[in-house]
Amino acid sequence: MTQRASVGRNDPCPCGSGQKYKKCCMLQKTGLKAESIADLYYRNYRIKLKTQKDIEGIRTSGRLVVDTLRKVEDFIRPGITTNQINKLVHDYTLKNGAVPAPLNYRGFPKSVCTSINEVICHGIPSERVLNEGDIVNVDVTSILNGYYADANMTFFVGQCGDDAQKIVEVARESLKRALAVVKPDNTLGDVGWAIQEYAEGQGCSVVREFIGHGIGKVFHEPPDVPHFGKPKTGITLVPGMVFTVEPMVNLGKRFLRVLDDEWTAVTRDGSLSAQFEQTIVVTEDGYESLTPYEL
Repeated sequence: MTQRASVGRNDPCPCGSGQKYKKCCMLQKTGLKAESIADLYYRNYRIKLKTQKDIEGIRTSGRLVVDTLRKVEDFIRPGITTNQINKLVHDYTLKNGAVPAPLNYRGFPKSVCTSINEVICHGIPSERVLNEGDIVNVDVTSILNGYYADANMTFFVGQCGDDAQKIVEVARESLKRALAVVKPDNTLGDVGWAIQEYAEGQGCSVVREFIGHGIGKVFHEPPDVPHFGKPKTGITLVPGMVFTVEPMVNLGKRFLRVLDDEWTAVTRDGSLSAQFEQTIVVTEDGYESLTPYEL
């Protein structure tokens, strides 16, 4: 007896209805109606699946975020201060009719996070000067027409050494590999595992105290998106889920400490740290980045 091949969610339903499997017998098998999935995810996980209107709003905000990061990329050079980066981001955001989300968020005093070398995240802009060979992560979140979008990149300041080159490349590739497994019926554990397996395989470590998050009309909302995990564990991905993936990868060990300003997180062993982040939406057959830039 031949065994029937497994049916994918977007394949024609084997019952002959003419509908896709996900719209027909898959729902009967799970006992769900299509319109109840959003209710189920909100009731069980407090996850708000996004409508097409929501997604378009986040996408529009996301275009501004990426445009802002490109302005920063062109601006960065040895001799500038992180306060100057903050002014650029603040002014460009307001010029485009948006609001910089970090400013005054839970007391954060600036419009952008700038994290240099051993700073993992939440670095506060100051008169600190960027020097040749530094790396700096710039994390931009904008609110446009009520919708948030969040992304970051790590930049080289002038010519950088081998360690800087390595950690930036590992962080970039970690995000790329994580996004590659985002599709319906995979899990958040699959996303975390893709990052952890690769980064640790390169002799680096993954920060666990800070994670990705849902986003929409609120800066941070469910689900939590760890950058470590086990395959096929955690919440199952479904279309309409919007969240950030933002692995923070250290050249040394994963442990950190937070400075007296209660924001700046640094590697405990002083090793370099790098990060890349995008805001994405799960689609019917994969994902779309709402803050797209090439990895």
